[in-house]
This record gives sequence, C-alpha cells and structure tokens, in this order.
Amino acid sequence: MASEATGADQAAEGGGLVFHPMDQFIVKPLFGDGPVAWYTPTNVTLWMGIAVLAILALLVLSTSKRAIVPSRGQSVAELAYGFVYKMVEDVAGKDGIKYFPYIMTLFMFIVVANFLGLIPMSFTTTSHLAVTVVMALAVFFTVTILGFYLHGLSFIKLFWISAAPLPLRPVLALIEVISYFVRPVSHSIRLMGNMMAGHAVIKVFAGFAAVLAIAPVSVLAITAIYALEVLVSFIQAYVFAILTCVYLKDALHPHH
Repeated sequence: MASEATGADQAAEGGGLVFHPMDQFIVKPLFGDGPVAWYTPTNVTLWMGIAVLAILALLVLSTSKRAIVPSRGQSVAELAYGFVYKMVEDVAGKDGIKYFPYIMTLFMFIVVANFLGLIPMSFTTTSHLAVTVVMALAVFFTVTILGFYLHGLSFIKLFWISAAPLPLRPVLALIEVISYFVRPVSHSIRLMGNMMAGHAVIKVFAGFAAVLAIAPVSVLAITAIYALEVLVSFIQAYVFAILTCVYLKDALHPHH
C-alpha cells in the first residue's frame, strides 16, 4: 500500500515518536524536485497510467484468445463484466444498457486504482480529490446533458414531486434541486475520504510497529485493517458505480 512498512522515526529533539501519516498522499514530480504544474509528470500520473495498463492487460490481453476453458485472467474479466452489466441492468433498466461501457470503465478504473494503492510503496490516486472530482463531475454533466437531450425541458420534472401534497411541492422541489447539485460533492468526497482514511490509519499503526513493546498488537491491527481496506477498495468502486446507475436512471426516467 501507499504507506511504508514503518511509519515512525525518532525526533531529533525529545526522542519522541513522530508520525507522518499524510506524507503518503503528497504529490511529487517524477523527475527532479521542482514545483508541480498541470503538465508535470507526477506520482499520480505514474500510478494512473499503471492502472490503465493493468485494466488493458486484464480486459484485453487476458480475453484475446476467448478460450472455452478460461484462464484465471479471463475468468476475472468475465466476472467483472457480468457483475457490472447486471448492476446496470437492474438499477438503470434495459434503457441503461447502452451506457454500460461508460460505467464499466469507471468501475474498473476505480477498483484497480484502489487495489494498486494497497501495494507497498505505491500511490493511491483515488485518495486525491482532484481525481475523484473529475470523475464525479464527468458523471454529473453526462447525466444532466443526457437528461435534457432525451426529454428537453420536461427533464425539470425530476425536481417536481407530483405525488406530494400541492403546498409541499415547491419546498420539496427546492430540496431536490439542492440535493441534485450536491451530488458531485458527495460522489467525490465519499471515495476520496474512505481511501485516505484507511491508508492513514494503517500508516499510524505501522509507525507503532517500531515500538517493541506494542509491536505484536500493532502488526495484528495492521493485518486486520489491511483486510478491511481490501473490502473497502471494492465497496467504494461499487458504490461509485451504482450511484452512477441511479443518476443515469433519473436521466432516462425523470418522472417521479
């Protein structure tokens, strides 16, 4: 994972333990020590590229032979394909199947980036708001544009709850509008926050592993949290994808 095997060092003064659990999230240039500009290749760039290559290897290279008896890679690719396809069909309906490639791309990138972040000395790209915000805004604008393209101004009916009593409808409409525009905020912060928090906690316990008196307890805690992070890495990709399906369903069928 992104944290090192040991996360504590002796302070120069006082002899106390100093933890730097957030150092693992610092964006650094790949070449030199200069400032980071928008065009600078960084550790984020590197691990995003590795995630893309890993996805291509899994979904393209491992399935190129299309063997009747699938290899391990082909089996994983087919399971991922079937899992996301069923999710899109169940949540967004038959009309949402045509947008399956987009949701599949989002899911695979997030889950692979999350798992790569669990490799020692790696970098968790999904722990940065700059990455998750771009994906969340892409979903938000795609869904909004699609809604207006398919339904025109009647897409606004999404905010008008006709089943509610008439006096409450304006208030509920205002709440619906606010919640709609908050979607990219919650969509991005949820993923970033969960990935950052888990890695920071592991880094803290890794720091305590340097203290011999509590090293066994610290190692057990790291093992337990690491196992939890494996589960969280998958769940967060699933949550991001299924929320995208929910938003897509609103664009396809905006009537309450």
